[in-house]
Amino acid sequence: MGIPFLKGHGTENDFVLLPDLDATLDLTEARVRTLCDRRAGLGADGVLRVVPAKAIDDSAGDLWFMDYRNADGSIAEMCGNGTRLFARYLVDTGLVAEPEFTIGTRAGTRAITVADDVTVEMGRARVTGTSLATVGGASVAGVAVNVGNPHLVCVLEDPDKLASLDLSVQPVFDPEVFPNGVNIEFVVIEAPDRLRMRVHERGVGETRSCGTGTVAAVTGVLFTRGEHRGAATVDVPGGRVRVTVDPEGSTLAGPAVFTARGELDQAWWDGLAE
Repeated sequence: MGIPFLKGHGTENDFVLLPDLDATLDLTEARVRTLCDRRAGLGADGVLRVVPAKAIDDSAGDLWFMDYRNADGSIAEMCGNGTRLFARYLVDTGLVAEPEFTIGTRAGTRAITVADDVTVEMGRARVTGTSLATVGGASVAGVAVNVGNPHLVCVLEDPDKLASLDLSVQPVFDPEVFPNGVNIEFVVIEAPDRLRMRVHERGVGETRSCGTGTVAAVTGVLFTRGEHRGAATVDVPGGRVRVTVDPEGSTLAGPAVFTARGELDQAWWDGLAE
């Protein structure tokens, strides 16, 4: 027997999902990196391990915990698109019986509603300051936003520049402001309630979408207007999501799609132990 996996995406931000219901998988950095490699492995922006929360924290109760890893093998606090896929799996497999439930993440518990789309209570998005990102030799001012993980939201005054940005390399940021790295969103305001965005994700590179990044984008744009609550659709290269923000919390709603399932070869997995 091999190791079961599923492959899926949320607005084309794609993941390998590993059911680990008895908490026995040793998910090393090497295994994550190779799984996410689009030539040597299955290819993905990250890995979602489905594990009982009490295997991570004895006091966590009976929640399911989303153990999320970036494509480079690093551990991340939160992933909005991954959360939707994780939740869809729990409902589809009957691991949760109702469409409304709570899961555990490293950014805290998150309430979920699964319907045609999946809606995630993303917690409070906090503006923590301002900083700069430099891409292609040009610096852009940004708003620092924490959504359980760090973001820098940079609004472009010229909408035509969004498509031409080279995000194949990490934009330069201030390591004193973001000592653990940062997800950087470049945003165009198309209407008061409609944004367009590209993102360079920490530990991954440019992705087709970033769920926490869309929440950060709406929060950052509201902040530049002197506002603290609002809602917007956010168009990313992989599709569209809907975000609401207020001082008490935020929500992210969008699709979650499975595309494949199968088994990882056990000998291949064992060879990646280091």
